[in-house]
Amino acid sequence: MELMEQAAAPTVLPSMPLQEWARTKETLHRYEQIVGKVRLAASPRRNHWWNVPFHLTGTGLTTRPMGVVDGNPLFTVDFDFVRHLLVASTEEGRTAAFPLAGHSVASFYRELLSVLDGLGVHVEIAHPYPYDLPDAGRPFAEDTEHAAYDPSWANRYWRVLGRVGEILEEFAAGYSGKTSPVHHFWHTFDIAVTRIGGVPVHQPEEAGPLIREAYSEEVVSFGFWFGDDRVPEPAFYSYTAPEPEGLDTAPLPEGAVWAESGHGHLALLPYGRAREADDPRAAVLAFYQAAYEAGAPLLGWDTDRLACPGGVTDPHDKLRSDWWQM
Repeated sequence: MELMEQAAAPTVLPSMPLQEWARTKETLHRYEQIVGKVRLAASPRRNHWWNVPFHLTGTGLTTRPMGVVDGNPLFTVDFDFVRHLLVASTEEGRTAAFPLAGHSVASFYRELLSVLDGLGVHVEIAHPYPYDLPDAGRPFAEDTEHAAYDPSWANRYWRVLGRVGEILEEFAAGYSGKTSPVHHFWHTFDIAVTRIGGVPVHQPEEAGPLIREAYSEEVVSFGFWFGDDRVPEPAFYSYTAPEPEGLDTAPLPEGAVWAESGHGHLALLPYGRAREADDPRAAVLAFYQAAYEAGAPLLGWDTDRLACPGGVTDPHDKLRSDWWQM
């Protein structure tokens, strides 16, 4: 009981200045897109594309088990950012690995396919090109430009994902409606969780299959990304889709702002501002909650009914103080 009553230590968020690891980030982003496209090809489709993103592990990222539906053995592909390895494994216990450092995108692509082939896994990537990146017209197999991998920055990237992921898991627990897993998107290089209100949204055919499936229902999404050319610093974010009128005038905590995204408005809390807070975890949770309270009521969601304080929906459990003895 003494452990339960102790106040949680503030979450420490490591420094992650974009400009200092930009080259490693650019290379790693493409590595992950290659593995992500393997996942896309070898997993059964789920609503909102939830079959596609990576999940966090104790040492990095995993595709989760896949195969079988496409005739392959059950297999996984994992990034290990502690030992700095790409590890592929099959259900028969066969494993093969190679170092992440020392590869261009082209050689990583060839090595991954070779390793999978050696394990009896044969996956055809439908479009072996980067997605939504400046070199989207260049095949992975021809990219010798991106070849930077600094293990110290790759490890820090993983540690940031892990700590942000735990904040997102805690925030996710407060909602009893349909919600995504906390997952890492390899196409946009962010980690996010999405609350879904259950109201269908008509997306025009010209929006494309990615948008039509991802936003087929009303959503309020929350996440973190490491920065890019448009926002050259890491930031926590939230958006509401479809965006209701008046969203960008709703109050946000000090340090957070509404920013134009090209498709509406993002609530942004710079990572540096969160790091400076006395309790960064509490600051991020307050930001996410404010963004939710800005968007969900404007969509007409019953936020009181959907609330799930502490991850509990059982009214009897809410009255108990000895649940930890289970």
